[in-house]
Amino acid sequence: MKTSEKITKRIKDAGHKYWASDNVSQFMDEGDDLELIEELIPHFEGVLDTLLIDRFNDPNSQGTAKRLAKMYINELMWGRYNNMPNATAFPNDIEEGYKGMLVVRSEILSMCSHHHQPVKGTAYIGIIAGETLIGLSKYTRIAQWCARRGTLQEELANDIAREIKKATGSVNLGVYIQATHGCVENRGVLAHSSLTQTTVLEGRFMEDQSTKKEFFDNIKLQQQHSCGS
Repeated sequence: MKTSEKITKRIKDAGHKYWASDNVSQFMDEGDDLELIEELIPHFEGVLDTLLIDRFNDPNSQGTAKRLAKMYINELMWGRYNNMPNATAFPNDIEEGYKGMLVVRSEILSMCSHHHQPVKGTAYIGIIAGETLIGLSKYTRIAQWCARRGTLQEELANDIAREIKKATGSVNLGVYIQATHGCVENRGVLAHSSLTQTTVLEGRFMEDQSTKKEFFDNIKLQQQHSCGS
């Protein structure tokens, strides 16, 4: 039985789904990622052959199948096959700790599950601190872990919000993503100036207008800083 078939059986036996945006790391054993790469290589060779690309004599195409296999498992869809980065938590003293808003700007690179084209942009993550704080870099690591899969931007915003909520315990959070999509720029309408924006607001970010305004005001300040630097 192929490695992919073994993993698929484990997933199905557990009653889980394995869509492009799902993480399947809990069903993988050590070394399965390397075996998946080896299993993928002949499939990518078949794609090149069907595209009538001479992968034997074309020096630019020799080894391309292996590079593609490694890229999908280790880079483009890394977030599917690996556990969430460890988000070290710190207690936030309710009486004397930080009670304000925190907004983190995270660069993300994802892949559209429809056409496997790159989705590149920025996620702005805002929370009202609760009982638990995590390191600033962890927000970006979690966002990138969620992004490195086949997904849609709407799904990605929800995924980031869900994982940040798990890591921090805060029910008051917002996620705003703006990104460009290769499936719009490189095919179809070829719209090179397109920008897609998605927003997820929960708790006070949704219910309290002043909190919502503070969040988007902070985003504007970060965008201005980014343009000026």
